[in-house]
Amino acid sequence: MKNRNFTKFTKRNTHKRAAKDAARAELLRAVRESGTAADGVKIRDRMDLGRRGRVSHSAHRDETVAEGGYIGSRSGYGFVNIGEEDIFIPEGRSGGAIDGDLVEIVYHRYENRFGEKKTEGRVRKILEYGKRLVVGEVDEFYRRHGRRVYRGLVFFADGGRLYPAPEIVGGEECEAGDKVQVKLLREGGEITCEVVRNFGKSMTREANYEAILAECGIPLEFTPEELSEAASRAASPISEEGRVRRVGEIIFTIDGEGAKDLDDAVSISRTEDGYRLGVHIADVSHYVTEKTPLDRCAMQRGTSVYFTDKVVPMLPPALSNGACSLNSGEDKYALSAIIELDKAGNIRSLSLENSIIRSAVRGVYSEVNKLLSGEADDALTEKYAKVLDSLTIMRELYEVLLKKHIERGAIDFEAPEAEIILDERGDPCEIIPRNRGVAERIIEQFMLTANEAVATELMRRGVPCVYRIHEPPPPDKLDAFVTFAHNLGFDTSYISRDEVSSKSLRSLLLAAEERGLSEPLSYSMLRAMSKAKYSEIHQPHFGLGIEKYCHFTSPIRRLSDLATHRIIKKVLLGDKPAGQLSGYAKRAAAAATEGELRAVGAERRIEDLYKCVYMSRFIGEELWGTVSSVTSFGLFVMLPNTCEGLIPISEMPFECRYDEKNVALTSRAAVFRLGDKIRVKVEECDVSEGKVRFSLVR
Repeated sequence: MKNRNFTKFTKRNTHKRAAKDAARAELLRAVRESGTAADGVKIRDRMDLGRRGRVSHSAHRDETVAEGGYIGSRSGYGFVNIGEEDIFIPEGRSGGAIDGDLVEIVYHRYENRFGEKKTEGRVRKILEYGKRLVVGEVDEFYRRHGRRVYRGLVFFADGGRLYPAPEIVGGEECEAGDKVQVKLLREGGEITCEVVRNFGKSMTREANYEAILAECGIPLEFTPEELSEAASRAASPISEEGRVRRVGEIIFTIDGEGAKDLDDAVSISRTEDGYRLGVHIADVSHYVTEKTPLDRCAMQRGTSVYFTDKVVPMLPPALSNGACSLNSGEDKYALSAIIELDKAGNIRSLSLENSIIRSAVRGVYSEVNKLLSGEADDALTEKYAKVLDSLTIMRELYEVLLKKHIERGAIDFEAPEAEIILDERGDPCEIIPRNRGVAERIIEQFMLTANEAVATELMRRGVPCVYRIHEPPPPDKLDAFVTFAHNLGFDTSYISRDEVSSKSLRSLLLAAEERGLSEPLSYSMLRAMSKAKYSEIHQPHFGLGIEKYCHFTSPIRRLSDLATHRIIKKVLLGDKPAGQLSGYAKRAAAAATEGELRAVGAERRIEDLYKCVYMSRFIGEELWGTVSSVTSFGLFVMLPNTCEGLIPISEMPFECRYDEKNVALTSRAAVFRLGDKIRVKVEECDVSEGKVRFSLVR
């Protein structure tokens, strides 16, 4: 190609550009005057230098080369994630990449006709194939060759992220309408697949349940080695050697009614200067030792997973529901944190010790709430007779800790949680919002205090720790949120974009609550937040407003807590040098974060599945809901029972445009924002995808 100097232009070219700009402006003016929405007119921006011409593998002057994961779509276009940004890849520019592939791209930036900054690129090379196993649905196709017609089966991936849909060429038997897991076969540019597992009909709850577990990688069964080791460890008798015996103290648990893995118990007393809080945690690390099948099991799973109808534990039931569970009336190994607090709730000292405890009462949240509210009957009062004085002191300390919690600016998102009630067949028969009582909040504050105390002590003594960290909101998301709040009429001048504090955001939430706008502001703020994660490197927890924080209180169900226990016992209560545990802390933090993401994804999808099954009985009915999210493709609306559905922008009764700055859908007829109350009609419930579709009732 001949060298061309693009930095110099002749007078003739300058006049041409000016004429094109004038013609473009005139066209847009004519469109506006005609009453047609400008959204429907696509005019190529001259600053884009001709996007349709960008097909070569080499990078142009204004383009950048990057690597990232390809995210496909059912329409053929996709995105490539390069850190904090997603680069748009138009249809036909994917270079044969499919969802999950690691690719190399070239991309450029430009401004559209609304002045919005956009990116666009093309795949130059597939660096690494991604997904091998994919879950989706089987359909059939017919192909004509001369006079003959061939019938075949084709696979459509869930979410539509596999494009084009590959033909099924072998594996287990299946037919159209089945929910299956396939293995992708890639040779050259062609993609086919073979079925490795058939879950059953795609519109059944059972098939989709099993498919979600398989796709999220949630193992349901333990290996014979893991079960054998757990049974052997659980059978070992309790020994008092090297432990403080606290059997005579008033120690008890408070959990949900159906909980079986009781891993935390509390004790409390007043002192001259304040309070002595005992947080006694099941000593799981005594049973799960290094480089054993159980240790590898915990590292692989990362966490227990809690579904509507079952729990998939991190450890075998012999430990999780047996030896490690702090059942009342039984001697149990514990790692006790004895925390001294002053009258203002400030932590003065922490003592950690290997102990043996015996829970006096198996407390239940709903029962304790009745006791605290004065609604308990004689039977409940008798059951809790041993701990009534402790409950009074607990309530007192809770009020102190809650005040401190508020003063330091901890952000409490009162996002509604669903309680899904099942019938005798396992189908959802009712969905209601779950309300947390005072008992739940008391235990939450006590666990927060213990976690903070342990992290502070480990850092003070230079001991490795698996910290629970939460970074401040990313600048771009914070800017969008602050702009949204300002447009709602709130004073945001005290919110520093360079050094935002949780206290300032909490103040904004309180102001919104006074004006009855807490819902839209909470939704927007929640979406601006970073995700919490585990790290061996200390960082503050932004959302809680705590400088040093870790997870210590749930080792039965979380790897992070188990790792923290092991480090404490080996370094603080043992004789191992701290430096030898730093590598373990790093590995455990990474595995815990990965396991949590996997579990949260599976739990959310199973919940969506049950909600979709439940909402299918309301198809055709009109209901009131709240706009919970506004996107470029439509409105998400949440019903009072926490079920959520989408109104696609393409199905709105009038043409709408997404206003990214104000997080709204706008049209000549109406403006839709977060928190708006609207009436919707239930149009469709796609059980296979776990999605509900609404329409707007005008």
